[in-house]
Amino acid sequence: MPLAPGQLQVGPVRCAWQPYRHGEPAEPLVRTWLAVQLGGPPASLHITREMHGRPLLGAHHGGFDTSWSHSGDGLLMALAADVRIGIDLEFERPRPKAQVLANRFFAASEAATLAALPDDAREAAFVRLWCAKEAVLKAHGQGLSFGLHRLVFAPEGDDWALVDCDPALGAPGDWTLHAFRPAPDYLATVAWRPHWP
Repeated sequence: MPLAPGQLQVGPVRCAWQPYRHGEPAEPLVRTWLAVQLGGPPASLHITREMHGRPLLGAHHGGFDTSWSHSGDGLLMALAADVRIGIDLEFERPRPKAQVLANRFFAASEAATLAALPDDAREAAFVRLWCAKEAVLKAHGQGLSFGLHRLVFAPEGDDWALVDCDPALGAPGDWTLHAFRPAPDYLATVAWRPHWP
């Protein structure tokens, strides 16, 4: 199926961006998009939730996995076959407490890396790191409650690379991450890995 406006193919993951009114439920919009992608009416989609709220498509959807995230006035959705995915979207806005949050919730090496950056670069680096962490944790299924410090990233050019993680997440090499801008003033990261055995 060709890509529609607002869609992007990132490795095995198809992503779609659309405007979103903050406070409205996102799932009906996601259902409509997923139905088009999977070739059926929205009512035919069977979406359940894992214990910590991660969405799962029913078994009759052929091994597809989905994730979505909203921030500001945007919604980002993802769909892929035969991999487990997580996606995070962040609206770029001032984050004057970025270093305080990093010191409290990130690994010590990440907080130190951020602290060493010039002020004008620190907030953007913090958002990129936050997106990367949250995308992996959404794919894992437990989300932020798993602990942001339990996966460690190191700078790699203008981005971050996963270098260490809790064994519950697998090995760092199991994961592929891709950061991108789905719209002006928004940053996103999609993460994927093979399904757990």
